[in-house]
Amino acid sequence: MYAIIVGAGKVGRNLARELIVKGHEVTLIESSRPCYLAIEEEFEHAAQYGDATELWVLERSGIQRADLVVAVTGDDEDNMLVCQVAKEKYLCDRIIARVNNPRNHDHFRLLGIQPAVSATDLILRLIEHEVPRYGLVHLLALEEERLEIIELEVNDDAPVVGEKVADIALPEGSLIISVLRGGAGFVPKPDTVIEAGDEVLLVLDPGLEEAITTYFAPNGHPADV
Repeated sequence: MYAIIVGAGKVGRNLARELIVKGHEVTLIESSRPCYLAIEEEFEHAAQYGDATELWVLERSGIQRADLVVAVTGDDEDNMLVCQVAKEKYLCDRIIARVNNPRNHDHFRLLGIQPAVSATDLILRLIEHEVPRYGLVHLLALEEERLEIIELEVNDDAPVVGEKVADIALPEGSLIISVLRGGAGFVPKPDTVIEAGDEVLLVLDPGLEEAITTYFAPNGHPADV
């Protein structure tokens, strides 16, 4: 695989190192002269100096044959532009963008730049996962497949308590895929009985979160802890 990484900050440098160790060909592009000089000795021919928002810099780096373009600069506009050009002009199949400000996430999505990774969003999801009082937790959104994976803690008064999985009439487009109970997870069988305090993972079509919550956490309130 040939990967172009734009931005030689800590993220870009570490990513380049890991890909090189795994035997992949990498070009690391950096627009800051001092930063480029700091990495030149380590990366040698794999490092290039230039502004990747300029077409000639990308073409000099061989974007025409790139299998993957990753934009991880500290500027969201640059990351958007690089990925959009790579996708639309050079038809690169795989692009990944860093989102520095999570408020810009929707802009990346509207431009079709996915996946767009926000460290802030990832940390917030980890916090939500560790704090049950947050209730419904979005674990993963599969944009292209139009699916979501969510986690819900079952309240004491939830309608599904005491019900077998096979008897729970969930809305069409939703499916229970895992149950976490007593610190151990398992794939439920049709005769598995849902208990209060269970943490249930579901895969569902987007837009079903509110309807699903009423089955496991009535009125949207998480269980007391």
